[in-house]
Amino acid sequence: MGIAENINLLKSEIPEGVNLVAVSKTKPNSAIQEAYEAGHRIFGENKVQELSRKYEELPKDIEWHFIGHLQSNKVKYIAPFVSLIHGVDSWKLLKMINKEGRKNDRVIPCLLQFHIAEEETKFGLDLEEAKALLEMPELKELEHIDLVGVMGMATYTDDESQVRKEFGKLKSIFEQLKDTYFAGKDSFKEISMGMSGDYQLAVDEGSTMIRVGSRIFGEREYH
Repeated sequence: MGIAENINLLKSEIPEGVNLVAVSKTKPNSAIQEAYEAGHRIFGENKVQELSRKYEELPKDIEWHFIGHLQSNKVKYIAPFVSLIHGVDSWKLLKMINKEGRKNDRVIPCLLQFHIAEEETKFGLDLEEAKALLEMPELKELEHIDLVGVMGMATYTDDESQVRKEFGKLKSIFEQLKDTYFAGKDSFKEISMGMSGDYQLAVDEGSTMIRVGSRIFGEREYH
């Protein structure tokens, strides 16, 4: 099956209200163009340089999401155009996104990244760190960021019950933050969780945004 068929099949499997981010990292422009021609507009990249290049070279109505670990010294390269930054895990990064947002006269939507997996390698906040961040008086001064939800990655394992538990934990974190800090804010609504191997479990547990690469573009390497 081709890229267009893969996308259409995926979209038919996920409920309305769940957004599909096509993870296009390492994939050539031709593959992205194919997905684009099938009507898809949301793509995710995890390298700043690659994302900037693709932004320049591909259609301007693409909604680019940055899904990797973002270093604060690289925010400036994507601040003019990025639609959503998935992995905000520090006050330092939030301040830098705000600063670059101000320079570009735009408000940049962000998700707070949480560490929900048992693996030590993943980045992310825990609930206490997030609360400390959200209770900082200076947060109100950051007028060029918009916190619109949470993001997390489950442990890479075949144990479905563990994956479900971790996704459930992120959903519960989202609900606690929503009730305590974002009760009147409609835009705080995204739960970005689920990838090619576990997106169905994530959707069951309340995901509003899945990040899928190999299910769309295949495992093969392009040269």
